[in-house]
Amino acid sequence: LLGCGDIAAKRVAGALRDAPGSALIAVARARAERAADFARRHGARRWYADGRELVRDPEIDAVYVATPVRLHVEHTVAAAEAGKHVLCEKPMALDVAGCERMIAAARAHGVRLGVAYYRHHYPIVARLRALLASGEIGTPVLASVQAFEAFDPGPDHPRAWLLRRSESGGGPMMDFGCHRLEVLRDLLGPVAGVTGFPVNVRLKSREVEDTCIARLHFASGAEAVLAVSHAAKESRDSFEIFGSAGSIHVPVLNQGRLRVVTAAGTREEE
Repeated sequence: LLGCGDIAAKRVAGALRDAPGSALIAVARARAERAADFARRHGARRWYADGRELVRDPEIDAVYVATPVRLHVEHTVAAAEAGKHVLCEKPMALDVAGCERMIAAARAHGVRLGVAYYRHHYPIVARLRALLASGEIGTPVLASVQAFEAFDPGPDHPRAWLLRRSESGGGPMMDFGCHRLEVLRDLLGPVAGVTGFPVNVRLKSREVEDTCIARLHFASGAEAVLAVSHAAKESRDSFEIFGSAGSIHVPVLNQGRLRVVTAAGTREEE
């Protein structure tokens, strides 16, 4: 495990340690005392203060890259060059060129590279997939997705780096909008065209946008509009798909409820 922040502590370390066929061999963090403490608390066999030493560890088969976005390319390429498979936190990199470097390194050294998108494994997303495949709402026409999380941290906040473009790559679309893009692609297939509209509606002094709207045109002919915001007060995590014969409405994607509307009536599922 390369990077020992909040996400790694809450969601990654225990999974790597406890999953069948997996063992948490080592962790790395730049501050040695924090790396040692993290290793002790999460049951890693050893720790490193230098990620380059971790990827050279002969007992390690794969590396989970959970460092800040600006370091993803450097750490993924180093792991690939050391012959390690890589699962990288989202977003993949600061820009497309960085993503291409990571892919090229994985291919050149014969290792697997994945990005840690997981929402397509949600039971509710599996249900959306099944509903679309059944044809109950007809041909998908338009998806409307909204994700709002109020976020305006001070300079000393541990996640203030998300507002520095050189470290995060962008605002809410890079931070959490990317998860919704992944679900849209999973449900509606390849994207043929996309247009983005990043703006600062309220938080005008920050380096990154506080709101972004993406319009996607899919190869199937369907359209989608995704709106994300740090500036809106009300939290939202909605997902709706409108088809030629009905619609599906998910009020909160991170929960398990949906409503199907067709000519036959309205049905609630949970």
